[in-house]
Amino acid sequence: MDSTLSLADALAAAASRTDAVLAGLLPDHDHAPARLADAMRYAALGPGKRLRPFLVIESASLFDVPLDRALRVGAALECVHAYSLAHDDLPAMDDDDLRRRRPTLHRAFDEATAILAGDALLTLAFEILADEATHPDAGHRLALTRRLAQAAGGAGMVGGQVLDIEAETRVISETSHIIRIQNMKTGALFRFACEAGALLGDGEAAPLRQYADHFGLAFQISDDLLDIESTPGALGKATQKDRAKGKATFADLLGVAGARAELSRQVDGAVAALAPYGARARLLAEAARYIATRKS
Repeated sequence: MDSTLSLADALAAAASRTDAVLAGLLPDHDHAPARLADAMRYAALGPGKRLRPFLVIESASLFDVPLDRALRVGAALECVHAYSLAHDDLPAMDDDDLRRRRPTLHRAFDEATAILAGDALLTLAFEILADEATHPDAGHRLALTRRLAQAAGGAGMVGGQVLDIEAETRVISETSHIIRIQNMKTGALFRFACEAGALLGDGEAAPLRQYADHFGLAFQISDDLLDIESTPGALGKATQKDRAKGKATFADLLGVAGARAELSRQVDGAVAALAPYGARARLLAEAARYIATRKS
């Protein structure tokens, strides 16, 4: 992406380009039952920052990966993210009625459709990665598919969700346990987003993994603080839900001031991890700093 863009413009460009690719990849009424196709599009093309595809695009740019390949990987990742939100909002999970200032998928359609649309989005992600348009080399496509499966599965996002649910019924007094949950539930997809660029471009992924680990924790701490300090109108979804369910958060264990200090440390760690890439990683560094000040 154009290295002269501001972060706001780069995020907007990544979102617009990702949405255009997604719109072409999601099924229409000729390729899936109408209600399912509509639900998938509602979930995947709704309002959102497209932060994960942005990370794919920017990490890939460090290795001169063609933009169209990065966009397809970003679209696949966004399908997984959209599926996770659709299922996370269900009554059996977080039971949310509002997501990004509009009804959640199961409220806009129904619970069964939300479950099935989520299932279809998850499987579509791997269909996208397996296509030669994503990368002409089968080995690269296999590596991407394997890593996304790991990030989304029991050792990653889904496993973290299980631990998060268990945390509602147990007392957690150590930040190490919260870090473990969030490294899986939230951090795993961020880690894939950053690793994907190196996988596409045959580059060294270690610095990007380190960046992603700090970035993911910063994102979660910011989320915890927004849940406490923001309002549903500003945030676009219900607030104070973690506290109501008795979940331990960074803010609970460290206090608001302590959580803000830890947020700052994580942002600094993310920026420092990008040192090997120099000025080429400017937008990734700015994205990490943005996490500390975001309002939604």
